[in-house]
Formats: sequence, C-alpha cells, structure tokens
Amino acid sequence: MAVSALDSRIFRNLFGTQEIRDLFTDEAYVKRMVDVEAALARAQSKCSLIPDEAGNAITKALNTIDIDYDKLAHDTDIVGYPVLPLIEQLVPGTPSDMAKYIHWGATTQDIMDNASVLQMRAGLEVIQRQLQELIVTLTQLSKTHRDTPMAGRTHLQHALPCTFGYKCAVYLSSILRHEERLRDIQKRCLFVQFGGAAGTLASLGSDETGIRVRAALAQELGLADPPITWHVVRDNVAEILNFLALKRNPISSEVILAASKLLRANAGLGLDAMVVDFERASGPWHLEWVAIPEAFVLAGGALHQTNFALGGLVVNTDAMMTNLCSTRGLIVGEAVMMGLAPFVGRQPAHDIVYEACRESIESRRALLDVLRERPQVTDKVPEDKLAGLNTSAVI
Repeated sequence: MAVSALDSRIFRNLFGTQEIRDLFTDEAYVKRMVDVEAALARAQSKCSLIPDEAGNAITKALNTIDIDYDKLAHDTDIVGYPVLPLIEQLVPGTPSDMAKYIHWGATTQDIMDNASVLQMRAGLEVIQRQLQELIVTLTQLSKTHRDTPMAGRTHLQHALPCTFGYKCAVYLSSILRHEERLRDIQKRCLFVQFGGAAGTLASLGSDETGIRVRAALAQELGLADPPITWHVVRDNVAEILNFLALKRNPISSEVILAASKLLRANAGLGLDAMVVDFERASGPWHLEWVAIPEAFVLAGGALHQTNFALGGLVVNTDAMMTNLCSTRGLIVGEAVMMGLAPFVGRQPAHDIVYEACRESIESRRALLDVLRERPQVTDKVPEDKLAGLNTSAVI
C-alpha cells in the first residue's frame, strides 16, 4: 500500500515518471549492491589480493542468485542495515571456495554508498536528457517569438514592453547554466567509496594495496577515484541534492511548484547529512536514504511536466498585444520620457511624464492625448515627433 504521493497509484505520475522510479526501487538498489560486491571481487582479483579466478567466479555466481526480499527486509529490521543480510543470501549461492572472498575488506557503508552513487549517476543521466529536451523547446520558443510583444512586469505590475521570446531566452539561459552544472557534478561528485571500517583501508594492510583496489574498483564501476575516503565528508551528495533543488521552471503549474518545494526540503536533508562525527557517522547518513530517491523522482517528474507543458504551449499573441495596450500607453512611459528629454531636458521630461501618467490614470485617457494638452510639450515637440511616441509606434 502506497503511503506517499511518489508511489501512489493515483498521484505517482504527477510527481514522477516510471523511468526515474525504476532506478530507485528496492530491486534496483539491491541489484546495485550486488553489482558492487561483484565489482569489488573483480578489482581485488586484478590487484592479486584474492585468487585471480575469484572475481569472475563470484560475478558469475552473483548474477544467478534470486533475492528473498521478505527475508532481506526481516533481517534488515534486526541488523539496521541491508548489507550483512544480503551477503548471507549471496554466500550460499557461490562456490564455497570463492564465497569467502565476497565483501573482502569492505564495510557496510562502502557497499551502500557505491550503490547509491550508481543510482545517482543513472538518475543524473535521465535528468540531463530531460534538460536537453527542455533546451530544444525553449530555444525554438525564443526564436519563434523573438518579436512577439507583451507586457513586461516588475513588482507584479506592468513595467516596460518586452517580447515573449525574450522571456523564453531568460529561462533558456538558466537551463543552459544548469545543464553545465550537471556536467560538472558528474565529473566532481560521483566518487567510488572504499575505505573499510574506519575509512583507513587498514583491513587490506599497511602498503598501497587498498589504494590500488580502490582505483581498480572505480574503474570497474565507471566512477571517479577520490583522493581519500568520504565516509564522513558528504559534500558531494549534498551538492547533487542541491543541484536538483536549484531547478527553476518557467511554467507555474501546481504540480511543478509543489515538486520544487519538496525538492528544497530534500536539499535541506542533504545538508543536514553532512554534519557527521569522527570516522563513521552515527546517524545523519541515514537521511540520504530518504532524500536521494525522493529528490531524483521529484526532479525527474517536474522536468517531465515542464517539457509536457512547454511542448504543447499555445501562445496567444493577440491577448498579449491587448494586455500590452491595456494601460493606454503608460507601459511606455519611460520611453516617452527619454523621447521628450532632447526637447525639454531630462528632469523636466521626467516631471511632465510623471504628471501626465497620473492624469491618464485618473481620467482613463491615453497618455499621448494627455501630453497633447500640455503646452510645455506641444510648444517644443513637433506633432510628428510626438506621434512617434505613441504606444503603437514605440512597440
């Protein structure tokens, strides 16, 4: 039975997509942990830490084992972590002479962190594709409507004219920077994790064997090899979660706005998870178990909704023009002032237009008609120049 909108049969497709949810299911997470155990064995075989044939033998065996999820859940409730209960199911299905090398020198957090990083890598690839789709859509809208006039607003009110293409280009510039951040994060934050119980690699001896195994494991998993263990330095995870929460959407749908608020909450959990103690965290790390899957599902769902909304966007240019002209020329007050300044001076032009705008509002008449009644304007500004300040001419 679903207890969250993210996995509700009713709401789940509003807040996420099946593609992104599939990356963070129990089955997907356990599969990642099994993949990590197999990759660790292969890495250790390559480094001659365990028999040469052990890596491939363990990998072959682990690929055929069916996990009993009810037992895994029961045993995890007792232990508090799923890795030991998982290993207890992996060992019986592996040749006895090789099974002893499963999880060699690793600790629970090594396996869980690597599984989580693999999930985040896959999730970021989905987010990147969605961002690229959004970039294509916004680019097209920017080009198509570069000359489509509309009212620009500041403080929620009409300010100056702009174009719809300009607004789309502003959104586009933000998404382009965000896509660049994503590429940087993929290089900077997707680290392999391997440190042993206290992060010192002491379980593999005092030489550089542990460092070589970590590098080989990174290669097996396609992850970056960090300079040192990051059991208690979680800035990379926090950065990924904050990246997901940074996204701003140009369409103010209720679902996207709700998702953005939930994403910011998960980003806060990621920051809280950075506050850890000594060489292994005593609790804050657990926040990531909740925050990471939720953040990726929400971000993927919000981007899906944004692409859907923008892809079918209908731009009513007539309504934009009607709205632009609805203030009877007040929206071009600044342009009128700058047009008058060469004839009457900048400060007098400001005062004239200010008073004319006030009268236009009170009398509900066009700004140009009010200006035509002022001698300080008509005495110095030729009619053709004054007419050129009309709203339609400025637009």
